[in-house]
Amino acid sequence: MKIFISILTTLLLTACAAYSGSGLRPGEARLEDVLRVMGEPAMRWQEPDGSQQLAYPRGIHTFMVQIRPDGKMQGIENVMRMKTFVRIRPDMTKSEVLRILGPSLPSGTAYFKARDELVWEWRYCDDWNEKARFDVKFDGSKELVRSTQSLTESQMGLCGDEGPCRCGHAQ
Repeated sequence: MKIFISILTTLLLTACAAYSGSGLRPGEARLEDVLRVMGEPAMRWQEPDGSQQLAYPRGIHTFMVQIRPDGKMQGIENVMRMKTFVRIRPDMTKSEVLRILGPSLPSGTAYFKARDELVWEWRYCDDWNEKARFDVKFDGSKELVRSTQSLTESQMGLCGDEGPCRCGHAQ
């Protein structure tokens, strides 16, 4: 039984590390380590100085990994937080938004012809551990940010009768 518990604990810790890269140490882990642990990123940006930014959307989290020009990891950050959302400003381009938040939910993309508005949506856990949605609304013709909106899933009526939509973990 002790062996079974030990194996199960190891598997769970490995799965968590692969999900968030939490076992990777800044300044020590290399790009190859990040790719081995977290897999291929959904998006990758190469900077003129040789540094890179990798985006790992994981449902209610999106982890941005910064790789220095020497190939070592500078850091990992979950960008699905209010402190990141406030960086999204009117007149930003879609590319600028992607660099900050990574790709939106494929099912959360909608175009409203009557308003000529494109909406991208991300799910996240808010500061009160409740599932929420963050929307960026673009002018459809100019492809520039018009506005943003954040609502909890309970505010949207997505939780049913069981009460608030909790994330199921502490942040």
